[in-house]
Amino acid sequence: MEKQKNTIGRRKEAVARVYISKGTGAITVNDKDYKTYFALIYLQNQVEAPLKTIDALDKFDVKVNAAGGGIKGQAEAVKLGIARGLCEVNPEFRPALKAAGLLTRDPRSVERKKPGKRKARRSFQFSKR
Repeated sequence: MEKQKNTIGRRKEAVARVYISKGTGAITVNDKDYKTYFALIYLQNQVEAPLKTIDALDKFDVKVNAAGGGIKGQAEAVKLGIARGLCEVNPEFRPALKAAGLLTRDPRSVERKKPGKRKARRSFQFSKR
């Protein structure tokens, strides 16, 4: 069997460890099919995006361990992990993936709560009387 490549993808609090090897196009996340794990169609599209960009949806097997965060953060972490893995497999994929914006780690995360506020910026309800 061809040697598998492993990469990591992160988004918000989610971390996805991705293992890519030559195969038939099976994508498993935490030992489940990705369509079962990510029930929403737009999240499935996020996971498929890097493979669709280089027309390799049925050329690689992807095994993922996703942890932390929510379902959307995990899906986007998987997307970044797969894109990075494909670059390791074949450096010629890099320009196409970069042009599609799939190699950029999204730096946005939750803003911390401030003292004297209800949330990060939301104040308590003001009462005039």
